[in-house]
Amino acid sequence: MDRSLILTAAQIDQKLERIAHEIHEVCFREKEVVICAIQGNGEIIADRIVQLLQEISEIKPILCHIEMDKENPIKTESRLDISSDAYKNKTIIVIDDVSNSGKTLIYAIKHFLAEPIHGIKTLVLVDRNHNRYPVQADFVGLTISTTLKEHIEVIMTGKDKGVYLK
Repeated sequence: MDRSLILTAAQIDQKLERIAHEIHEVCFREKEVVICAIQGNGEIIADRIVQLLQEISEIKPILCHIEMDKENPIKTESRLDISSDAYKNKTIIVIDDVSNSGKTLIYAIKHFLAEPIHGIKTLVLVDRNHNRYPVQADFVGLTISTTLKEHIEVIMTGKDKGVYLK
């Protein structure tokens, strides 16, 4: 199957740097921010955001991870590797690589709704504009309108690092 490069490795890095500055602007009053990485590429993106926030701000990022079945999140229980005390009364940023319909983001967010929090923000590298769920990304690297038959492939490591349309 043919694929077209839509973001190079350098462009991904530039977008993540911009997003880190946006997070700093929105959360500048926070002492700590919880960065919640959705398994897979969300973890790589979250690691980079944590690193960038540490370089540009006094905000202490608290990194956590969520494991979930992205294809069918309702059938299997997802796991969060942080206690509720660690995120109580804090701002949470949930990170994934691509938002297709909003399903993964909304099921990831539900973990944080049992405790009082300052707010929840979402971050995706690519937003496809096919929202079927009432969630949209607050921080976006690239918004691209695609057909439902097209696929976005994100490669975050190696010589093929980039975002591809297939």
